[in-house]
Amino acid sequence: MRTFMKFALPAALVAAPGLGLAQEADTTPTNEDIGFIFTTFMFLVAGFLVFWMAAGFSMLEAGLVRGKNVTMQLTKNVSLFSLAAIFYYLIGYNLMYPGDGWSMDGILGAFGWASMEPVGLEGADPDLTYASVGSDFFFQLMFCATTASIVSGALAERIKLWPFLFFVIALTALIYPIQASWKWGGGFLDNMGFLDFAGSTVVHSVGGWAALTGAIILGPRIGKYAKDGKVTPIPGSNLTLATLGMFILWLGWFGFNGGSQLYMDTAGNVADISRIFANTNTAAAGGAIAALILTQLRYGKPDLTMILNGALAGLVSITAEPLTPSLGVATLIGAIGGILVVFAVPLLDRFKIDDVVGAIPVHLVAGIWGTLAVPLTNGDASFGVQITSIVVVGVFVCVTSAVVWLILNAVLGLRVDEETEINGLDMGELGMEAYPEFSKS
Repeated sequence: MRTFMKFALPAALVAAPGLGLAQEADTTPTNEDIGFIFTTFMFLVAGFLVFWMAAGFSMLEAGLVRGKNVTMQLTKNVSLFSLAAIFYYLIGYNLMYPGDGWSMDGILGAFGWASMEPVGLEGADPDLTYASVGSDFFFQLMFCATTASIVSGALAERIKLWPFLFFVIALTALIYPIQASWKWGGGFLDNMGFLDFAGSTVVHSVGGWAALTGAIILGPRIGKYAKDGKVTPIPGSNLTLATLGMFILWLGWFGFNGGSQLYMDTAGNVADISRIFANTNTAAAGGAIAALILTQLRYGKPDLTMILNGALAGLVSITAEPLTPSLGVATLIGAIGGILVVFAVPLLDRFKIDDVVGAIPVHLVAGIWGTLAVPLTNGDASFGVQITSIVVVGVFVCVTSAVVWLILNAVLGLRVDEETEINGLDMGELGMEAYPEFSKS
């Protein structure tokens, strides 16, 4: 027995590592598993970067409105994101990504709430070649909420809280997901060959069209436009906050555009994400510098608010195609976006369309430009299809938004009364001020 143990024990010890390795080999991830893991991880990281843009919109708007309306803007931004999260889950996600379950093929997706994989993928489909549904839902939700944030700033300082929030529900549950399904859900615009990488049209112009429609129906702020056509500038309360907001948005845009590569499962996809980051950054820089130079030439002094919006316009402009341009071309695309903002702001004033933060020039005008610029660097795009898609989305969003705005106006009234607008929405609508130690402005 002792002789057996003398030889058997060392043999077992020698064999044990081999047995352990064999056991480990059975659980070694496949290439598909690794792709699933990395793409899921990319969606989560990109998603929380885009989520951080909610803070950027909040700070930008808080800085560009007057002190008596800051609390209202912060309340709207927290509320709109929360409503988007709930209603995109309940209705929007399945409408946007119906798979084979279209209610009307290529036009109207499926109604129903989003569902995640089981915990730990227990019993899930073993053919996991893309990413988790949970990570995709999380990432796409952030785009939906961004669309609603665009509307918030344009209509600031005169719209009631609850009608605005009811519009957010309609926008995030129905309007945004339906038109997004036409491109990103495999709908008819996608079948036509429409290209919009990360949403210059699908996200930004949609928010811009909804804001434009609302601004026309709502009307300008008291004192903004005189009867003789003179425009009275209404400065914001805190350009420090506005600048912080712009930089937070700039940071979040790396997730916005980078995550829209949709895959991080190969070296080529990772290289493309890096290229997207670089192009996104330089387009923002081009927009900011173009606005800096143009405002100096046009007004004799640089205008910080225009520079902030110039950077954002550069980001919106490159969003439709951040992969195929070279760094130089991406800079020019962003710079043209910055130039368009400088001209679009006074153009809106000429038509007495009051946009408090410049959301319409940034997201609508630059969004259209960015979508039209795609064929300049991507040979798979055509100007005809891009223009047609812009018009289709624009008409759909304007008509549906106008219907919702008009119904809300008839039922609840969109605009606060004159006394509340003069004294500030913070006290009139909410009963609290952001800066109670300072006198009202």
